[in-house]
Amino acid sequence: MKETTPSSSISDWLARFAAVLQRGDAVGTAALFTDDGYWRDLVSFTWNIVTLEGRGAIADMLAARLGEVQPNSFSVGERDGWFTFDTALGRGTGHVRLKNGKAFTLFTALMELKGFEEKSGPSRESGVQHGAIRNRVTWTDRRQADAAEFGYTRQPFVLVIGGGQGGIGLGARLRRLGVPALIVDRNPRPGDAWRNRYKSLCLHDPVWYDHLPYLPFPDHWPVYTPKDKMGDWLESYVKVMELDYWSSTACRGASWDAGRQEWTVTVEREGESVTLKPKHIVLATGMSGFPEIPSLPGAEKFRGNQHHSSAHPGGEGWAGKRCVVVGSNNSAHDIAADLWEHGADVTMLQRSPTLVMRAETLARNRPLYSEEALASGITTDIADLTVASMPYGALPVASRPTVERIKREDAEFYDRLRAAGFKLTFGEDETGIGPMYLRRGSGYYIDVGASDLIADGSIKLKSGVEVSHLTEDAVVLVDGSVLKADLVVYATGYGSMNQWAGELISPEVARKVGRCWGLGSGTAKDPGPWEGELRNMWKPTAQENLWFHGGNLMQSRLYSRFLALQLKARLEGLPVEVYGQAPVHHRA
Repeated sequence: MKETTPSSSISDWLARFAAVLQRGDAVGTAALFTDDGYWRDLVSFTWNIVTLEGRGAIADMLAARLGEVQPNSFSVGERDGWFTFDTALGRGTGHVRLKNGKAFTLFTALMELKGFEEKSGPSRESGVQHGAIRNRVTWTDRRQADAAEFGYTRQPFVLVIGGGQGGIGLGARLRRLGVPALIVDRNPRPGDAWRNRYKSLCLHDPVWYDHLPYLPFPDHWPVYTPKDKMGDWLESYVKVMELDYWSSTACRGASWDAGRQEWTVTVEREGESVTLKPKHIVLATGMSGFPEIPSLPGAEKFRGNQHHSSAHPGGEGWAGKRCVVVGSNNSAHDIAADLWEHGADVTMLQRSPTLVMRAETLARNRPLYSEEALASGITTDIADLTVASMPYGALPVASRPTVERIKREDAEFYDRLRAAGFKLTFGEDETGIGPMYLRRGSGYYIDVGASDLIADGSIKLKSGVEVSHLTEDAVVLVDGSVLKADLVVYATGYGSMNQWAGELISPEVARKVGRCWGLGSGTAKDPGPWEGELRNMWKPTAQENLWFHGGNLMQSRLYSRFLALQLKARLEGLPVEVYGQAPVHHRA
């Protein structure tokens, strides 16, 4: 993603771009792009998250939106390709990549709303009123009053359902913008979603990729965060960022009143039923829906233990026992390695090829998120926006050289896996983990040690074969193989995130919004339609005032900014006209 276009060319192009926009010439603006050019906009021009592909789509958007947006004050930034600009309502940042003097990719993003800027630096609050004041109201008094009132006598504008890293990161953004938001989570403590997993779990992404908004990890933090350490950090974050957070709270139902333009949500908080009346609901329950457990003949007869990977408590107690892990993605590898470490006899059942990349190799090939990047002045914000500036449609071409380099660097590693019978893929189009994650959210393993156990036979492997049925003490495969088992772990993935809308609101609303995540690649396995953005994520959906927020830590951090700005604009009654409402997808 390194920009190599001379800064003078960028300046010339930006001057022409600003001039033609100023004239209101939509067709003339589109002519500054290549025939196959992209414009990716995060809220600034469209009040949406949209990628426009080709001159026609770009011209159509501008014809519809230029009068309202009124872009102006374009200025070249300090880094190649970057610039800043204003709109009628806000301030933005942008990036352009040129090909033969025309824009191949243009990225624009709204960074703040005029008159509603976050208080920071010189504008921060004093925190105290000096002097002698009778009946002084202290910080503690205010926080206690908020806790007593919020959700009872005073309603939130936004209800965030889900208090994991996504929900609390968004909560922090909303609080900084002055948006009254309440976060609810069914667990007793913030961070429990991490604490409740098996003991050996660590993040597979390095620390530079995983910061939460506003509060980066300290510089002594380990590269790969242990799950309990992550849980404690999330709990501390809720306190430090002064978030309104209800733990031990389960959402029991929600309904939308179109006339009043508000939700009625019933929650159970520590045994008490509470009715909330938010204007907006954000489902921050993670990027996945419910655990998918295969319905296998004979499962009811199996005398051992069987459970989904999400319910796996750890390998303790399975020493000397025969364990079958059904699946071969991240969770399957982690659980298989965890069981092996505790002395179990483990067999992994790989049903289809898996994309595997070593964590260390991936880290080397993410130069924007590294100690070296920080030393060169590439902050987390710069790194995030640089990644966001690459349209998803252009990502495969950008990814293939990196994948080819990784295949060469780790050729011996891959040869050992193949020799063990492990079936590898590098994506349908050889584009690696990035596009696969965006398209499917699964299908890969970031290797942190389990691959060596498979290669040397410590973890046994059966690949390319499905389960036929279970007996009282075994898993029987369709090829007739019999795997004696005391434990079966189904690392078989999750459904779409919209299942939570069906569970918490109604099946009708789930159908109305359609599936979440995925790009619609247009392949036989994923027939589309292609829309160039992740389905339903961080943007307006087909259900009024219902939003979805999730993804990995980097995505949650980045897109929480743009979701928060959309909600703030609605709180303040700004003229929000959404352009490019995405189609509803009912297939994967």
